[in-house]
Amino acid sequence: MTAKPTVEGLGIDLAAQSWQRSGSGDGSIEIAFAVVDSVDWILMRVAGDPDQRVLVFDRNEWDCFLDGARNGEFDDAALPGRRPVLFSTICTAFTTSRRNV
Repeated sequence: MTAKPTVEGLGIDLAAQSWQRSGSGDGSIEIAFAVVDSVDWILMRVAGDPDQRVLVFDRNEWDCFLDGARNGEFDDAALPGRRPVLFSTICTAFTTSRRNV
């Protein structure tokens, strides 16, 4: 298994990206699309994250993530009374499980 690429490893300048936001304020999800060596990468972060973490998806992972979101795979995380789940944990688990699909 190869390591998941990072923004730093890909040489992506986060400040140079055009970020699309899900809303305003801290907690909004931000998405950017970058191309490195003719490969599409999708970057995802949470506005206001003090650690400034960025998830990196390749095109297949992104398509799988969107498919899962459309089909309710993450709905349990939003149920009342549930312990909050970090979005990055959901995404990491999801992309790891989808690698063998």
